[in-house]
Amino acid sequence: MILADKIIRLRKKNGWSQEELADKMNVSRQAVSKWEAAQTTPDLKKILQLGNLFGVTTDYLLKDELVDEEFVEGVDETPIRKISLAEANDYLEQRKNASVQIAIATLLCIISPILIFLLLAFSECTSIPITENLAVGIGMVALFSLVTIAVVIYIRVGFKNAPYEFLEKEPFETEYGVTGLAREKQKTYRNTYIKYNIFGTCACILSPVPLICAALSGKGLLVMIMLCVTLLTVAIGVMFFIVAGVRWASMQKLLKEGEFSEKGKQKNKIIEAIGTVYWLLATAIYLGWSFLTSDWHITWVIWPIAGVLFAVVELVCNLVIDKQVEK
Repeated sequence: MILADKIIRLRKKNGWSQEELADKMNVSRQAVSKWEAAQTTPDLKKILQLGNLFGVTTDYLLKDELVDEEFVEGVDETPIRKISLAEANDYLEQRKNASVQIAIATLLCIISPILIFLLLAFSECTSIPITENLAVGIGMVALFSLVTIAVVIYIRVGFKNAPYEFLEKEPFETEYGVTGLAREKQKTYRNTYIKYNIFGTCACILSPVPLICAALSGKGLLVMIMLCVTLLTVAIGVMFFIVAGVRWASMQKLLKEGEFSEKGKQKNKIIEAIGTVYWLLATAIYLGWSFLTSDWHITWVIWPIAGVLFAVVELVCNLVIDKQVEK
């Protein structure tokens, strides 16, 4: 008897539908259907999880010559961690606090070049005794200081989230009441989530307006000041995105929905890898162009362009990955 037949037999013996087995295994129903049709084979981790779920040995699942079930006697081969109601509450509260801290750290990164822009603009005014080199020097000190503070915040948040990293990396189950808690929190937060995303979107879309208006005046100092206002507006918009996104994601993790479903996790790994390379390349281009030309008042355009292009790259990646999954 092959693995596919054994999965069907054990599933029916437990009275589960494909959807119920998929939910217990944290996979899609299509994945279970493919296992049972012998179109694909579960990986070793999933086979161990199947053995634990059905209470049979992995030898029985893997060896075709074994027809009769071999039950595990008091041995849990792959203990799956269970999330209690108290742990779920602590996790959601921790992510709520983390969302604000991550948002602040991101704001610091975005506004870090503002002092450079302002000092460079003031250095061109004869009434203020500051050279261009001094302006860049002071501005760079401020930039690296703000980025350092942001990195410290990121690291601190990362350490606090460490006890819950298994939610993304390991299979887990929730105890009675956890799903209901997450659903209720999600329902209560939904309107705020929508409002924050709308506000963030509006802020980012309208952020260039002050800069455009200043450019029409033809006054260099005003343009640089409005550039700083634009960056600050973008930073505030991004803060709203992050606060909303981090909190919403914490609820989705407990519910194993959206990007934290089995299919979503696989897709995110690929997109995150592409995103890391993309933004490292964008940063290298920005710093290289800026230091080689000293045109800090121009090179900032890399970021809005990179942001728009990344949205296109992400869309293309999603379409390609979805097509591969369908095959």
